[in-house]
Amino acid sequence: MSPSTHKHLSNDAFDDLIKRVETLRLKVIQQAELAEKSLPALPAERISCAQNLLHYLALRSEDIRPLQDELTCLGLSSLGRAEPHVLATIDAVLHNLYLLSGRRRGGETVDEVFSAFDTGADCLIDNTARLFGPPAKQRRGHIIVTMPVEAADDYLMVHQLLVSGMNCMRINCAHDYPEIWSRMIKTLRSAERATGRSCKILMDLGGPKLRLGPMETTPAVLKIRPVRAANGRIRRAARIWLTPTREFFSEMPAADATLALDPEWFSKLKTGDRIRFKDFRGSSRVWRIRDVTADGCWAESKKTSYVANGTVLQSHRVNGDAMAKTEIAGLAPQDSVCLVRPGDVLFVSATVEPGKQAILDSDGELLNPGRVSLAIPEVYRDVRLGEPIFFDDGRIGGIVEKCSAEQLQIRITHTRKPVEQLEGNRGVNLPDTDLNLAALSTKDLQDIEFASRHADMIGLSFTNCSDDVRALYQHMQKLGRENIGAILKIETKRGFSNLPDILLEALKFNACGVMIARGDLAVECGFVRMSEAQEEIMWICEAAHVPVIWATQVLEGLTKRGHASRAEITDAAMAQQAEAVMLNKGRHIIEAVEVLDDILHRMQGHHRKKRSMLRKLHLASQFDQGS
Repeated sequence: MSPSTHKHLSNDAFDDLIKRVETLRLKVIQQAELAEKSLPALPAERISCAQNLLHYLALRSEDIRPLQDELTCLGLSSLGRAEPHVLATIDAVLHNLYLLSGRRRGGETVDEVFSAFDTGADCLIDNTARLFGPPAKQRRGHIIVTMPVEAADDYLMVHQLLVSGMNCMRINCAHDYPEIWSRMIKTLRSAERATGRSCKILMDLGGPKLRLGPMETTPAVLKIRPVRAANGRIRRAARIWLTPTREFFSEMPAADATLALDPEWFSKLKTGDRIRFKDFRGSSRVWRIRDVTADGCWAESKKTSYVANGTVLQSHRVNGDAMAKTEIAGLAPQDSVCLVRPGDVLFVSATVEPGKQAILDSDGELLNPGRVSLAIPEVYRDVRLGEPIFFDDGRIGGIVEKCSAEQLQIRITHTRKPVEQLEGNRGVNLPDTDLNLAALSTKDLQDIEFASRHADMIGLSFTNCSDDVRALYQHMQKLGRENIGAILKIETKRGFSNLPDILLEALKFNACGVMIARGDLAVECGFVRMSEAQEEIMWICEAAHVPVIWATQVLEGLTKRGHASRAEITDAAMAQQAEAVMLNKGRHIIEAVEVLDDILHRMQGHHRKKRSMLRKLHLASQFDQGS
């Protein structure tokens, strides 16, 4: 129906439109009633949340775009914002259609129809407050910050984060250990008392994350080079800090390299001495001693040097007299990397042995494929030929060519750079594999013991199905803490597909929320579909009146490097559609919290969830004054 024809609607046309909406309403109710029979036992206050979710799923099982266009032309709701109150939205549309046709609809009164709108919206607000506590002053959205290890002892940082707007401290149980976590919490409590502000604690379980094992180590080779200008001329010599302290030393910030050497040999050095040696490549090199102190001495070099354990240093006086010799020792071995290119073969082994780098011939052709380890037996049980596999957040992708109980043969299909370096302990994604892993690992069960005593919320990583949620709830029941908040992290294609069932099971908890873990989810679903997936998650969660956390790389450039890109600012503005936003750790995290606080405060006047709010516009005010 075009906009120019809606004013000429006949009674028959109105009757047809009313019939179609009534039919849609009946289908929504009937499908929801069928699904209600399989609902888990829920607390009484959560029944309406589950029913509204079922109504929404029934509504979205239909393509109602033609109907939406016709309703919009009549100035009525297009049903496009029905998430928190599905039946109320349909009933309001029917009520007004009947009035436009000159009749009255039987059933609910006008007050009953419109009061249902507030009930749905208020339920989401109440559930959000139950999970995160009351919102910050002048800001609806909550800000979650992942704690670095420094937060265990850096009181000033935690204090500033609270003052800047942090509502929730996230402790990642995949890192550090209970002693560190305890100190983080103690520091937070001290900052709360000093600021008069409260802050929730989310403890995020590591979950069944697929990670490569370590790579084999190679002898450490330290490259020490001067700073050169673009034309190749030396701008300054390389600075080497030599110290006699072997057990413990602080690296000098201005040094390009720090070496701990034999104290007796060191004691004979004088300003102006030369240190001569053959470096790791066999090149003759000379360092000049610029200054000697009791703590160490400064040497400088105008040529690039490669040194390793066993490199022999010999000191010489200014007049050329040779003095004593010493060997460099104590340089920690380095983990090797596996170089991969599109077309290469890569072996993934079920053993716990360290991975090995690929061997190339003199022309750069692959002789021996690289090998990495992934000691998770379920992977080799469940993976199938032709299924895709990704490494390191999707930087490297391939296809399973061969598989056995001990090994996978992968054909690399793409890399972000012409040659990528695959390191140990990197993440692995198998988006099309029906991988059945226990939701709670042995370590998770140990960490839950601590989290149940200290946290307000527990994050369940890699939530794939309702059974995972049920396992967490049952374990919390055993600990007597089923009243704790649960955050279900959606980061796999399987978890995304099972979201409705996951939410229905999660409603058993006293408080629950969903985190859109966009890092792994983007790899699993595909980066192109990521924006669509996060929208769908927010719609489904709003229908269940469950708060959402917008996570992964929010203001990442600002947090890590001190400046945000335009895309990151836009992303942060979009995040106001969620009930909470999570920032990762970084050197500039306090500034990032301040910027996010400002963005969320500004944007909440323009948007509430999907709905645009018509706050008075500054630009419109200027136009009005000018006219």
